[in-house]
Amino acid sequence: MSNLNINWNTKEKQDFLKAILSLENKDEAKRFLRDLLTKSEIEEFSKRLLTADLLSSDVQYNAIIEKTGLSSTTIARISRWLKKGTGGYKLVISRINHHHPIKLRKGLS
Repeated sequence: MSNLNINWNTKEKQDFLKAILSLENKDEAKRFLRDLLTKSEIEEFSKRLLTADLLSSDVQYNAIIEKTGLSSTTIARISRWLKKGTGGYKLVISRINHHHPIKLRKGLS
């Protein structure tokens, strides 16, 4: 995928990464993300993470569409990144599901 090659070495992108890494807890993350993103963007990104988790558990597209409201095109894109991306989704899902007993996919199988 051509989008894998983002130049992360610009000052702006380095500062953005530093800002994320500087967050110390959920409250700080909520405050920063709410200032940075619109409510719709937060909802969209949350649905994308849930979708990646559901896909990693072999949940069918129709169930994911019903749960998230995302289009099959978006789900397919997430599936491609999950399978052939940089491993970011897998890393985060593994950490969330390992460190927290409540799974992202609560209520679905």
